[in-house]
Amino acid sequence: MFNISVFNKQIGKYYLLVATIIVLTLVIQSITQYSLQKQARTAMLINVAGKQRMLGQRVLTNFYECRLLKCNYADMKLGLERLYATNLALQDGDSRLEPLEDPEIQKNFDKLEADINYIHASLQNSESLETISFESLSSAVGRFISVMDTIVSQFQKKSEDDIRTLMIVELELAALSILIILLEIIFIINPAIKKISFQNKKLKEISWHQSHAFNSHIKNIKDLQHVLKIEKNMDYKQELLDCVMDELNNLEQVSKNMINSLESHED
Repeated sequence: MFNISVFNKQIGKYYLLVATIIVLTLVIQSITQYSLQKQARTAMLINVAGKQRMLGQRVLTNFYECRLLKCNYADMKLGLERLYATNLALQDGDSRLEPLEDPEIQKNFDKLEADINYIHASLQNSESLETISFESLSSAVGRFISVMDTIVSQFQKKSEDDIRTLMIVELELAALSILIILLEIIFIINPAIKKISFQNKKLKEISWHQSHAFNSHIKNIKDLQHVLKIEKNMDYKQELLDCVMDELNNLEQVSKNMINSLESHED
C-alpha cells in the first residue's frame, strides 16, 4: 500500500533535488562552453601572433629581393601594411581578437613600437629603398622577431594558465555537485524512502488486524441474520436484533479505529 500523503509531504524535497541538479548542470555547461570559447579565441590569438613573426621575416626577405634582385613592391607593401595593422589588432582588438589586457604582454608590445615604426616608415617609399641600411633594417627586424617570440610564449603561457584555472573550477564544481547530491540522498531521499517503507509496513499490519476484526463481526451478523429468519418467538427475535445492533456498533467502531490508525501513522 502506498501512502499518498507521505509522498505529498516529501515532494517539495524532490523538487529541490531536481532543481539543484538542473542548476548545477547548467552552471557546469556554461563554464564548459565559456572555456571552449576562450580556448578558441586564445588559439586564434596565438596563431595571429605567430603569423606576425613570420610577416616580419617576409618583409625583410622582400626588402633583400627588391635591393638585390627584381621584386614586386606591391607584395612587400601589402605585407608591410598587414604587419603594421596586425600589430595594432593584437593590442587594440578587432572583429576577431579581443583587446589586450595583460600588462606584461603589453610591455613587450611597447618595446616593439620603435622598431615596427622604423620598419614601416623605412619601407613606405619604394624610391628610398636604396638608401636604407641593411644593418639597421636587419637589426630592427631581428629585435622585432625576438620580442614577438617572447610575446607568443607569453600568450601560450597565459592560455595554459587560463585552461588550468578553468579545469580547477570545473573540478571544484563537479565535486560540489557530487557532495550536494550525496547530502540530498542522505538527508532527503533515504529518510523519505525509510519513512514510506515504515508507513507501508505499519499500514499492512493495521490492515491485517482490522480486516480480521471486520470479517469476524460480518460473520456474526450473517449468523444472526440466519437465526432471525427461522426464529418465531418475538422476544428472542428482539434479543437477536439487539445482538445485530451490537455487532453493527462494533463494526462501526472497527471502521473508526482503522481510520484513526491510518491518520495517526501518517504523521
